[in-house]
Amino acid sequence: MRIAIVGPTYPYKGGGAQHTTELAHRLAALGHDVVIESWRAQYPSFLYPGQQTISAPEGTPYPKTARRLDWRRPDGWVTAGRRLRSADLVVLAVLSPIQVPAYLGILYGIGRRTPVVALCHNVLPHERKPYDEPLMKALLKRVDGVLAHSEEQAGLARGLTSSRVSVAGLPPHLPSAAGESAGQEVRRRLLFFGMVRPYKGLDLLLRALPEGIGLTVAGEFWGGLDETRALIGELGIGDRVELRPGYVAADDVPALFAAADALVLPYRNATASQNVWLAHEHGVPVIATRVGALADHVTDGVDGLLVEPGDAGALREAIERFYASGEPERLRSGVKAVDPEPFWSAYAGALLGAA
Repeated sequence: MRIAIVGPTYPYKGGGAQHTTELAHRLAALGHDVVIESWRAQYPSFLYPGQQTISAPEGTPYPKTARRLDWRRPDGWVTAGRRLRSADLVVLAVLSPIQVPAYLGILYGIGRRTPVVALCHNVLPHERKPYDEPLMKALLKRVDGVLAHSEEQAGLARGLTSSRVSVAGLPPHLPSAAGESAGQEVRRRLLFFGMVRPYKGLDLLLRALPEGIGLTVAGEFWGGLDETRALIGELGIGDRVELRPGYVAADDVPALFAAADALVLPYRNATASQNVWLAHEHGVPVIATRVGALADHVTDGVDGLLVEPGDAGALREAIERFYASGEPERLRSGVKAVDPEPFWSAYAGALLGAA
């Protein structure tokens, strides 16, 4: 089958680009003829405040990649769609409603002869704008199928389209864990890792941090850095909290996890995340809230702890339980690296059947 995936890939960074790239590799390994139609310029900078591109890839780049799409060139969107008419399947990787105008142009160029699946990382954003729902509705009603990463997200999609909606859990797309790994010494330090946005609950973690426990916060701030520093000062925990704002290169990730007793994911809400698997890949247990797919990947009391979302008091109690005598070592011993093969096999089947 000739498959075209439209979405970000290297030199763009982050989970969406990693997923697009790994998906292309996996489908090609199944014998399909796969190309990636990617971006030369994906978003205007004022719509994406973080660093968009990187100089070193986070995985193995996919060789059959064209980088011709440009948010400033609507004529190029239609031209791209015409190029994709010969495909047997077109997959649109949907990460944000910001992409919808370009995708509508591509769909216009494709016409109705080629099946198109919208692969939705998020059907609607965690922090929504008034235009998000109308844009997503305009896109989803024009595709042949939708693939969502959870039943909750599938429910949102079904409210926006009469097209077929399928569900497949987001499979692992992890960089190599080569380098340092977590040792046996209890360091009394936790890690908050990844892009910092309000729904991820860093403020709750700061309020929950018990006396004598340190915290490293490593990742890009989408606003709120000054407010975070002010909260740290207000709580009087500046001597225990290390802020490392900015993109974390793949080579720096192992050392971050090696220095932590646990990764903490205090999300208020979530769809899917790679961070539980990333921590386990580095031998680190996870303290997470029961939201989205986070709870599906943490076995409470075995390789981490689960807590209800939005409650700093409950989170503090969970951290204190984690640091009970012998618990960090016991939970670390329960951590097992994920086998990605069954996840990708199921995912590829769901995607190919979604149209």
